[in-house]
Amino acid sequence: MTAPLLLVLPLLLPCALPPLARRALDRLTPVAALWSVTGCAVLLAGCSALALGTSVLTGLLKLPLFAALGELVHPLRTAPDAFVVPAAIASAGALAVCGWSLARSVLSQARAFRAARAEAACGAVAGDLCVIDSSRPDAYALPGRPHRVVVTTAMLRSLDGPEREALLAHERAHTAGRHHYALAAAELAAHCHPALRPVRATIRLAAERAADEAAAVSVGDRRLTARAIARAALAGQAARPRRPGFAPGAATGPVPQRVQALLTAPRARTARAISALLIACTALSCVAAATSTADVHHRVEIAQGEASP
Repeated sequence: MTAPLLLVLPLLLPCALPPLARRALDRLTPVAALWSVTGCAVLLAGCSALALGTSVLTGLLKLPLFAALGELVHPLRTAPDAFVVPAAIASAGALAVCGWSLARSVLSQARAFRAARAEAACGAVAGDLCVIDSSRPDAYALPGRPHRVVVTTAMLRSLDGPEREALLAHERAHTAGRHHYALAAAELAAHCHPALRPVRATIRLAAERAADEAAAVSVGDRRLTARAIARAALAGQAARPRRPGFAPGAATGPVPQRVQALLTAPRARTARAISALLIACTALSCVAAATSTADVHHRVEIAQGEASP
């Protein structure tokens, strides 16, 4: 019964990440929180998918057809069929739902990315800056080759000169920090386990907070940066964004929380406890998934006559 019990852990541990992620954003610097939470989410998602796949494989090898294909010469020793077969059916259904949801998301994001790149190609370009003539206030960092900071004329008209400088510094911080990779990874993890969906918003907020802090350093004025972010959000609140989810924009996320963080002087905080919890949660999931998979592999080798019990 060791393997079935270990397979359950990778499916339960992602439920602990949403509160840990919020706590990490409070205790760690935004950049540290962004990449540590993203890494944990990806690993937990991968472990849960591995656990589901192992469960499906175990159930399939209980069927005579797949047992013959697997060249099993002895019965596969597992938990009772009353547990293994329903678990395999449920795991197969979960994998199918996750796969379908992920495929739909990838196609949707790909269409949005192509549309955003096509729109940027029609704008006026100066270096990495692309200005689009539009009545829709918006500004975002568009990844690709080359990376672009896209801003509409309506957004530029909504801000004064120093505020525009802060806004562009924010978007350039997204590009320099490669935040689109974290946002894409968060989207992937969210479709692999339902408990990781709230983490997507935390990762997005961490990316915006990291860009806010970088912009404040760039322009040398935290209050100016906070004002620029607030005015950009007010200008764009009625506009519907036309960009992929992994293209971060300055007016997204809980803006009041971001403004408050900018207006509050940064404080050094001890983050050993939350860091240890994140590492422990992820490590336990990885060890459980790897151990259960290795155990099932060993049992299959025994059933094939290639290893001794």
